[in-house]
Amino acid sequence: MDETAGLSHGPPLNILPPTPAGLESLYTLCRKIYPDQVNPLQVTALLKFWLGGPDPLDYVSMYANPGVPQENIPPHWHYISFGLSDLHGDGRVHDVTGPEGLSGFGFELTFRLKREPEETAPPTWPATLMQSLAKYVFQSGNSLCAGDHVSWHCALDNSESRMQHMLMTTDLQLKTAHTPFGTVDFIQVVGICTEELKAAQQWNGAGILDMITRIPSAGGLWHITDMRRGESIFELDVNAHEEVERGFELEGSNLSGVSARCSWSEQDSATIVAQLKEMNDDHMAEFRFKSPLQQSNRCLTDSAELIHVKKLEAVHLVFNLEAGSLLPLAIRGRVRHGRHFTFKSVLGETAITLVAHSVTGTLVESEHPFVAQGSWLQVLISDDLAQDMAVTFQVLANPEALSLPKTFSWPDKKLAITIVADKVQ
Repeated sequence: MDETAGLSHGPPLNILPPTPAGLESLYTLCRKIYPDQVNPLQVTALLKFWLGGPDPLDYVSMYANPGVPQENIPPHWHYISFGLSDLHGDGRVHDVTGPEGLSGFGFELTFRLKREPEETAPPTWPATLMQSLAKYVFQSGNSLCAGDHVSWHCALDNSESRMQHMLMTTDLQLKTAHTPFGTVDFIQVVGICTEELKAAQQWNGAGILDMITRIPSAGGLWHITDMRRGESIFELDVNAHEEVERGFELEGSNLSGVSARCSWSEQDSATIVAQLKEMNDDHMAEFRFKSPLQQSNRCLTDSAELIHVKKLEAVHLVFNLEAGSLLPLAIRGRVRHGRHFTFKSVLGETAITLVAHSVTGTLVESEHPFVAQGSWLQVLISDDLAQDMAVTFQVLANPEALSLPKTFSWPDKKLAITIVADKVQ
């Protein structure tokens, strides 16, 4: 008698479902770098995003990287995200694309954290940080690219560390992955201090990353974050300030806009007190975003047909101190180099774009320097006004010395700008 006749011939119950094709492609790439860590420690979203969970990243893998001591690359923990790209290819999270397009947002995040001698397991806080960045990407639809910066305003690990902000760079070990659902690049998060963030804002992120590359204790070739780093690149290299200032004067700034606390009004300052009260002391989250001027002329024309365009006689702009401290950069680093700069309100749809004469695709012109398209205000800054502003805004180099609120006005230009405290009682 066949003893197996009465048994089920279905698949064994302990066989796991196959790994999704997109995820398997990324795992394969990781295994080439870490062949001895086939099953690394992972932080896993308890309830997947596509099932209603809050965390967009399905997984964050954590690898032990030995570094390259002979090249001053220390041992460190290497974190790699999975979820910003399309892991499943069935539309549950991302629009389905073919292998030649972008997979999901077209990138995943990585982070390299210097390994302390006493550590036997990787800290998990970087996974939480990466989830926060992923939430921003999902909520805004904006990608993070090499050279971008993110102001965080507190230590990345909630300690007393000076590493309180981030730059984005390309992960040097992880090359572009080609999956069945499109291509995936790997954008590495780099922890930086406040002085380095300000320099990246003033000039550009790529320049600061190059400087970090040349200083092993600041991150070195692989841009490894050391949360115990106590010195900025300006303290480690006596020529760093001069290099940033020279780059700024020659090239201007690559920063085209920030999310900020801001408002604008066609009325005088007395009528916008209510608006000032709405500005609280929440930190300004600063991310790269798509400026309205990056749209095509056709998009601007189509929008104009749907949103009322109004030419204004006079305007009053209001910025909190943190946003206002970027006005010198906006004028000297952008407008005077023939570019534009946008402040996008974190409180709503309001946006203020300062533009030079040479910027194309705008709504403003010499006869009408203030034009509102819905809640988006464009302000044309003439050459003589830009020169005057560059001098006037020098006081913002030391914002802590300002008595607030502080109003700058140009009556002949029918323009006023008020800086208010980050915290308004």
